[in-house]
Amino acid sequence: MADILTPALGESVTEATIAKWTKKVGDAVKKDEILVELETDKVSLEVVAPADGVLAAINAAEGDTVVPGTVLGAVTEGGAASASAPAAEVAPATAPAAAAAASTDGAVVDVAVPTMGESVAEGSVGTWLKQSGDTVAKDELLVEIETDKVAVEVSAPEAGVLTINVQAGEAVTPGQVIAQISASGAAAPAAAPKAAAPAPAAAPAAAGAHLSPSVQRVVSENNLNPSSIAASGPKGNITKADAIAAIGAAAAAPAAAAPSAPRPLGDREERVKMTRLRQTIARRLKESQNTAAQLTTFNEVDMTNVMALRAQYKDQFEKSHGVKLGFMSFFTKAVVAALKEIPAVNAEIDGTDIIYKNRYDIAVAVGTDKGLVVPVLRDADTLSLAGIEKGIGALGKAARDGTLTMDQMQGGTFTITNGGTYGSLMSTPILNAPQSGILGMHNIVQRPMAINGEVKIRPMMYLALSYDHRIVDGKEAVTFLVRIKQLLEDPQRALLDL
Repeated sequence: MADILTPALGESVTEATIAKWTKKVGDAVKKDEILVELETDKVSLEVVAPADGVLAAINAAEGDTVVPGTVLGAVTEGGAASASAPAAEVAPATAPAAAAAASTDGAVVDVAVPTMGESVAEGSVGTWLKQSGDTVAKDELLVEIETDKVAVEVSAPEAGVLTINVQAGEAVTPGQVIAQISASGAAAPAAAPKAAAPAPAAAPAAAGAHLSPSVQRVVSENNLNPSSIAASGPKGNITKADAIAAIGAAAAAPAAAAPSAPRPLGDREERVKMTRLRQTIARRLKESQNTAAQLTTFNEVDMTNVMALRAQYKDQFEKSHGVKLGFMSFFTKAVVAALKEIPAVNAEIDGTDIIYKNRYDIAVAVGTDKGLVVPVLRDADTLSLAGIEKGIGALGKAARDGTLTMDQMQGGTFTITNGGTYGSLMSTPILNAPQSGILGMHNIVQRPMAINGEVKIRPMMYLALSYDHRIVDGKEAVTFLVRIKQLLEDPQRALLDL
């Protein structure tokens, strides 16, 4: 018997809440398979099976509060699922698979959801590239699983005939069987659809209801009344999702005073479910606005010298380095130099502490067909102009191809976003939490400027720095942006380290 223990929760974190069990008592489990998700006031943690066997006991139910070292449950090592689990608990998807295997000469191979990355416990099935009954080849792409961060491709493990068990748009978890392939050439019987049980209505939380640390944080930061929040968690507890939903409900309360009948969708309208990536973008941007004291300062830069330098050396640069010389490398170099002078813009707030970063991992916003992603260019301070251009080019291609990894999207210390590629003249970018600064680049426009008492036409770009005023003062923000302006208008400064 192997115990399932609550792991260490991180510095200054003393308790967690059971968010969800992914298995039931009697289910077969594999070593390192995710069994339970824990939620703290800072992060979500996953607890995995300590050994192969059968989940023999669950000691802490969903919604319970636990501390490091708590025994959450136990796994009977080497046990068989069929010996422990009641027949009625066999998943509907496995029974047809067994029947197909027994009735055909060929084996039926499961197509399962792969591991989707650290802290990613759920995804949505995208559009199937094949239909039930179609013949597929080994390693042929079948479907993409969309998570809130990346898209994961699922390929055929064997050649044969495909039977789809989970339809597009449905939520799935790692290890879940979403289809089967019959190597005999006969389609496996499709799983009978389960009737959807009506969702229980959420009831207002009791006055003395226990609040997890993450829920307490949302409630206190948004001045919510716990007794007015509809609780949908186990034992009538308020979940973090309930608290976040209550924020929107409170904001919409004045409008709700004069209800009107919903207008039906006509031929010119279409209702489409948001992808997980789009839902995450919306949630993170709103959380950023709610958390940070965001302010934006503006300046303008004369791009004459940078454009002249680029025009003079672009052909030789591309021939020597195999990559085109763009504006992003100049801006990245200028940003790194400014961050070294104004370290607060490269820092973040953690509770009552400020974490100053002595690394310069620059996140670059990239627009894709599926939404905005922000991959990270590591150690930009050590890269040449060519290295920066190659790194950004590779990240942009991976973003558009949907092949970015979790590691490539985490850990940025400052963000650059270039709305100028789409023609934007000016904008106020939103912080990429928990970072304290983001630089917005814009379109280069020929404008009349007063130069030494004369009016001349110059290529001008507006720059915008949005910053967290809790950590960055106005003087620091303006100085930071002026420094970038100086380095771009006189690019030789960067070469001379001036």
